[in-house]
Amino acid sequence: MRNRGAAIILENNKVALIKRNRDGHGYYVFPGGGFEKGETPDLATKREVYEELGVEIKVHECFEKVEYSGTQYFFLSEIIGGEFGTGMGAEFTDTNRNRGTYEPVWVEIDKLSLIDIRPREVALKIEKLFKQWVKKNDQT
Repeated sequence: MRNRGAAIILENNKVALIKRNRDGHGYYVFPGGGFEKGETPDLATKREVYEELGVEIKVHECFEKVEYSGTQYFFLSEIIGGEFGTGMGAEFTDTNRNRGTYEPVWVEIDKLSLIDIRPREVALKIEKLFKQWVKKNDQT
């Protein structure tokens, strides 16, 4: 079991995700990863997002916690520097890892329920809140 921190980065009605292809199966995950010794959930999230996406983030509140092989923390976050898609973590540089491919992508929030995204419950909660926000703003 390993605790994990992940970022929910929303921009222009899209969410930043990592498209994974592993053992012939494609799916999406939120950028993030496991804690290193002494790291807090927010610091692990910042480090992992920089490694995977090439961007610095400001971590805001915890949006959701999910128990799955440890505790996974999902933080609302915003990009404050760097260039999206330039991550240089081991996922991209260590050819001996043999853990499939990683591709940083932007996905429209209202399409989250149509893709294989993990964990699904976090994606569906984001999509639901986004739809409520759109509906509320359409009425004003």
